[in-house]
Amino acid sequence: MARYIMEEMPDLRKTGKRITYPKFARIDNASIKELAQRVGDVSGFSAGDIEGVLLQTAIEMAHLMAEGRSVKIDGIGTFTPSLTLGRDKEREDAEEGGKHRNAQSIFIGGVSFRVDRTMIRNISERCQLERAPWKKQRSSTKFTPEQRLALAIKFLDEHPFLTIRDYRKLTGLLQTAATIELKQWGHQPDSGIESMGRGTHRVYIKKK
Repeated sequence: MARYIMEEMPDLRKTGKRITYPKFARIDNASIKELAQRVGDVSGFSAGDIEGVLLQTAIEMAHLMAEGRSVKIDGIGTFTPSLTLGRDKEREDAEEGGKHRNAQSIFIGGVSFRVDRTMIRNISERCQLERAPWKKQRSSTKFTPEQRLALAIKFLDEHPFLTIRDYRKLTGLLQTAATIELKQWGHQPDSGIESMGRGTHRVYIKKK
């Protein structure tokens, strides 16, 4: 049985409306050993062999994506690598005769995952929900959005980049609120900060 909570979205546009959305409560990580044991229990293969296959699969997937290829696993989804400029590297000038970036300044910025519809259907069919007995947490209202942006700028004056975790510690916001607000700052031209990288590797840097 999975539990859920209704979490309130931050009112960044100051509309006065309180909007909530359902969210899994207290999701933890299943280890590769647990996954291997569960597959072993229903397949007849040993958990040790399955764990070895999974670990080697991860290595081979990395080799394939290093060649610029996506990896599709039927029933699970598709993994696609993405590139980014190295930290402190200027962007390439698209104008004729402008500066060009060489391969040494470009790195793997992350891997995006597009889930297979079969996986979503399988999860939905097996998921039984009940509302968690505890109350939802709320983001801190100690600072205004403008004050939080000022805290982020000050942090970037002293550090090369800012993560969502850093922003949460600075402001008291919860994960979702911090993620949404940082994305907005990253897209706002006059915020003074911009994003770099993608997915779980996304960080925020000070605009030059």
